[in-house]
Order: sequence, then C-alpha cells, then structure tokens
Amino acid sequence: MLKHKGVKAGIFMIVFYQIVMLTVFMSGYSAIPKNVTNLTVAIVNEDQQSGTEFVQKLQEQLPFNIVTDESLEQAKTGLEDRDIHMVIRIPGDFTEKLSEQSGKAQLEYLINESNPTTITSSMKSVAAEITAQISAQVQAQSFEAVLNGMQIPADQSKQIVESTTGKVSSNIVMSNPQPAGMQNQMAPMFITMALYVGAMIYAMQSVGGMQQLRAQMGKWKAFFALRGANLLISLIAPLVGVGIYFMVQGYGVEVFLKMWLVHSLQLFVSIEFTSIFIMLLGQGGMLINMIFVLSQSIANGTSMSPEMMPGYFKFVSQITPMFYSTHLDYNILFGGGRTAHYAIGLALVGMVAFVLNTAIHHFKQAKQTNPLQESSQQPAIV
Repeated sequence: MLKHKGVKAGIFMIVFYQIVMLTVFMSGYSAIPKNVTNLTVAIVNEDQQSGTEFVQKLQEQLPFNIVTDESLEQAKTGLEDRDIHMVIRIPGDFTEKLSEQSGKAQLEYLINESNPTTITSSMKSVAAEITAQISAQVQAQSFEAVLNGMQIPADQSKQIVESTTGKVSSNIVMSNPQPAGMQNQMAPMFITMALYVGAMIYAMQSVGGMQQLRAQMGKWKAFFALRGANLLISLIAPLVGVGIYFMVQGYGVEVFLKMWLVHSLQLFVSIEFTSIFIMLLGQGGMLINMIFVLSQSIANGTSMSPEMMPGYFKFVSQITPMFYSTHLDYNILFGGGRTAHYAIGLALVGMVAFVLNTAIHHFKQAKQTNPLQESSQQPAIV
C-alpha cells in the first residue's frame, strides 16, 4: 500500500506542509516582540525651557528609532503614511504647568490606529510608561536643578518638586479609528487571503486548460483568450467576498465600489503571479505557490509592519500582491496615506508577472500529451 504512487505523494505533502508552515511561522513571528524596537517614534518639542532635557532623556530610554527634527505637521504626515508609528508632543507650556502649584502638565501622544494591532497596542503601552517615567523624573534632582536654573528659590523649588506627583498626564489622540470587533481588524487580511488562495487554485486549472486549447486555437490566441477570461472573472468574483463583509459590517456605496475595484485588481494580479510557477513547473509549481502564500500570511503587513519583518518577509512583501492589497484596504476602510503608492505597487507586480508569463509562454514548448488522458487526470496537489 505504501508503495502506491498516490500514497507516496500524500506522505510527501504531509511532510512538506509541516516543514514549510512551521519554518515560515516560527521564523516570521519570532519578530514579535523582538523587532518592535525597529519602529519609529517622533518627538516634537515645543517647550523652550526644560523640553530639551526631556527629549534627551527619552532618547536615552526609549528603545525605538527616535526622530526629533520634524515639525508637528511633518510628523503627522509620517504618522498617516505609517512611516512614523507614534508622535510624542511636548507642549510649549509643559514646564510652566509643572512649576505652578495647581498646574497640570499634559503630554500628547498621536497614534494611527489604521495599523496592525501589534503596533497600536505597543504604542499605547509605551505612552503609559513614558508618562509614568516623566512623572518620576520631575521629582528627581535633575529637574530640581532645572527649576533652580530658572531662578526659583531652593525652598520653593523643593516644594514644587514634592508636589508634582500626578501632575503629568497623557492625552492619547487616535487617528483613523477602526470599528469595534476583531472581524474589522482582520478583514483586510482575510478578504485578500481568500481571493489569493482562490487565484492560486484557479491558475493551476486554467493553465492546464490553456495547454489543451493551444491545439484548437493556436498558441497566442489561447494565451490571450485566457487573459480575457481572467479579467472577466477578476471583475465578478470579488463581489462575493466583499459583499459578505459588507453584509456583516455596513459601509457606504463609495467604499464598497473602491473595495470591489481594489480586489478586482488584486485577483487579476494574483492569478498572473501564481501562474508564473504553474507555467514553469506544471502542477509542481503549486509547491512554490504554497511557500509564497504562507510567507504572505506574515509579509502582508497585518500582523506586523515592514520595519519589524525579518529580511526574507520584508522582501516578499515588496514583490507579491497581498501587502499592497491589505494596505489599500486599510486606507479605504479606516484611513491612511500613500494610497497611490500601494495601488501602483500592486499594478507593477501584475505587469511584471504578465511579462514573465508571456516570456515563459513564448519559450516553453507545449507538452505532447493525449488530450483525453490529460483531461482525466486530477490535480495531485489539490
């Protein structure tokens, strides 16, 4: 029984999937929380008295990439574009409020919620920690020296420092909030993933069908006829997945149309991308496609940002469709910047894949097989 060809293939696939899945997930998710330190935090100091000292202390204490030379507007733009992951604003009256007996100083934290939950939850925790640390620092001798430098009498300075407990508060400003519910946070990933997996299976079936049509229609007529069918399917099929999501979580007609167009483009690009390996290797190309689909479950950017990804996944995110599609979904559903960048990136992946498929089709000779035998074979991978 174990010598049967189908059984051997099945055993191979069981072993293969275990190796690939565990290798991908273990290597990918090891970046959390290890690579959280790769995120960028901008500090905007508007306090000309002791603000510089606070900025220096934050730079020493925070384990992030710290940016201090941007204006508030520049930092907000970086936050919207997801290049900056939190903005800390020290207001101009921060020291003045601390020096007043009844004053209360407030630090402002700006966080873009249209991001992976790993980032938003980490930044909220960091904001709470920073506020607690500064509350402790304002009672330290270094801050007492700052007040003395402002020519405040020593006795009064000491009283001020002793009364600063609880005088520092935080104001967390969340932009692009997501609707409540885990289904909304994960929608960009699962809508994109469902269409990508469907495209992968469809590509295997359609490329096999094209090989049979070559004898009837000719080499290039069959190739372009398949592209026309791919385009038609890409316009119709996403209506199902997008429609199901919109039935559960209502949005306006404009948002629905944008999501439909984005995922129509994503489906067409995904078909072209997954067809590359089928055109090259036949059914064996599904093994390569499986590696890519599992890799994109991490590289799509919904569990971590590119700054946190290990090098392999960061590379995969730039050459595959899912990263661009999920970020377009983020922008459409929740808000965010660089929409044109993601749309162009997705289109470029499709164009490159189309060129590669055209080149493969041009140079690769058709297999001489019996059409009846070919049609009776079942895909070994599926």
